[in-house]
Amino acid sequence: MVQQVLLFFSRFLSQIQRPLLQLVNVYRPVQKLIGLCALPGSQTEAEEAQFLLVVCSRVKQDPPTLRNILQIVDKPAATALASDQSQSSNHRTEPPPPPSQSDSSTGSRVQSESGLLWALLQLASSARGSVALKAFEGLLLLSALQDESSGEILSDQTLLGELLAGRLLQLYSLLPMEALDPGEVQSWPHTPWSSQFSRWSSDLRSVAAASDHMTNFFSWLDFLDHMMEEAPQVLARKLAHCVHQIWMFDVLQPQLLHMCEQVVLVSTSILCAAVRFVRSRSLLDQLVHFLLRTNTLSPLLLQRCDHISDQISFASLSLVDELLQKPHEDVLDVLVLSFLQSRSYLSPQEDRWTESNEAHEDSNGLEEDPFFSESLLFSESQLILPPPPRCSSSSAPLSGLGSAANVVNSFLCLVPVQVRSAQLIQEGGYESYVHDAHTQVTECRALSRSWNWTLSLPAPSAGEGEEFFEGPLLKVLLDRLGRVLEQVDVHLSVLCDDLPVHLCVL
Repeated sequence: MVQQVLLFFSRFLSQIQRPLLQLVNVYRPVQKLIGLCALPGSQTEAEEAQFLLVVCSRVKQDPPTLRNILQIVDKPAATALASDQSQSSNHRTEPPPPPSQSDSSTGSRVQSESGLLWALLQLASSARGSVALKAFEGLLLLSALQDESSGEILSDQTLLGELLAGRLLQLYSLLPMEALDPGEVQSWPHTPWSSQFSRWSSDLRSVAAASDHMTNFFSWLDFLDHMMEEAPQVLARKLAHCVHQIWMFDVLQPQLLHMCEQVVLVSTSILCAAVRFVRSRSLLDQLVHFLLRTNTLSPLLLQRCDHISDQISFASLSLVDELLQKPHEDVLDVLVLSFLQSRSYLSPQEDRWTESNEAHEDSNGLEEDPFFSESLLFSESQLILPPPPRCSSSSAPLSGLGSAANVVNSFLCLVPVQVRSAQLIQEGGYESYVHDAHTQVTECRALSRSWNWTLSLPAPSAGEGEEFFEGPLLKVLLDRLGRVLEQVDVHLSVLCDDLPVHLCVL
C-alpha cells in the first residue's frame, strides 16, 4: 500500500504544472509520507528515493515551500500562538510549567530523525547504487537553493551541517589506522563523489566496494566539498564549520597530538590528501585555520618538518607543500611573510656594497677552483649558459639578463645531474628550465593578484639592530639543506622536493 501511495505522489508532483506544495492539503500528506521513508527494514527504498527526489525538485522550483516541507514554524507565529493559549487559560490557578531543556532537545532530535534531510542521508548510504544516487542528488538540490532565506533556514534552523559532518566522522572512524600505509594515503587519487556509482555494473554494491573505507571516506569528503561550492555562502560557512568542529577539532587534533607514530603519520597523510582535494573556499578556510591558526597544532606541524623520524618529516613537509599550492593568502602570510615584514634581513647600504665586492672576488676564485672545472661548467652546454660579461670593479653589480643567468648557472651547478629534470631533454635544458620557471611565476602572479599585495616597500623597521628571524618554516628548510651532505639519500629528497620550488616562486 505504501509503495502505491509513493508512486502516486511521485507521478502527481512531477506531472502537475502548478505549484502545490504551499497548500495545506498537499504538503501535510507529503510530510507524513516523508516520515515513512528510510525506516529500518524498508522494502520500498527505490520508491522512497524517487519520491524524495521529486519533492526536492519541486522545492527547487518553488523555494518558499522549503519551510513547509521541513515543518519549520515561524518564530513570530509560534510566539503569537503561545500568547493566545496563555490568554485562553487565565482561569487556571497555576501557570503551565515552562518547557525544559531536555524536552526541547528531545524535540529537535526527533525532528532530525524523521524529516526530509534525515531520510535523504539514510538513503545515501543504501547498498543500492540507484537509491543512493537519488539521495545524493536530492541533497544537492536542497543545498543549492539560491533563495536568500533558504540558505538561512538550512543553516540556522536544521541539523543539515551536523548530519553531514557526522556522516563524515562515521566513515572516518571505519578507517583501519593501524593497517593503512601513510605513503599510499598521501598519494591517494582524487575520488569524485559520482565515481562510486559508475564503478558498479549491477545495482547492488559489491562486497569489495563496501569494504573500501578509504574510497568511501574521500568520496563523501568530495561530496561535501562540491556541496559547499554550490551552496549559498551562509550555508557553505555553516557546513564547513561543522566539519571543522566535528571532524578536525574533535577527532583529528587528538590524533595529531598522539604519541603513536603510526597514528600521527596516517592522520597527517589524510590531511595532506584532503588539502589537495579541497576546492571550495569555505572548507579551505577551515582547513587553513585548523592547521595554521590553532596554537597547539601550527608550531607542532613546523617542528615535525625536521623530526627525528624521516617519515614524519616528509609527511609534514608534504602537508606544508600542499598548503602552499592552495589559493589562500593566509598560508604564505602565516608561514613566511609575517616574519619578513620588518625587513630586518637587510644589511645597511654600505655593508651590502662591501658584501657584493667580496662575492665578486669569491666568484673569481671559484673559477680557479678545480672542483668547478671547465668540464663541469661547460661540458653540458645544453644546461649552462655562458657566463655574462664580467663587470668592472667601479660599476654597480649587473642586473637584468646577466644577473639572472648568474643565478640560473649557480643553481644548476649545485643541483646534481641525476636529479635534474632537464637532463632528458637534448640541447634544451637551460631553455626548458627558464620556460618552466617563467610558467610557474606567471601562474603564481595570477594566483596572488586577488590578494592585494602592496607594490610599495614597507617602512623600515624602527628597531635598530633587531635580530632577524626567518620563521620556523624557512629555518627548517635551510637547516635541512645545510645538512644535505651528511645524509645525501635522505636530504636530497628535501632539496629536490617541490616545497622549496613553490616557496621560491611565491
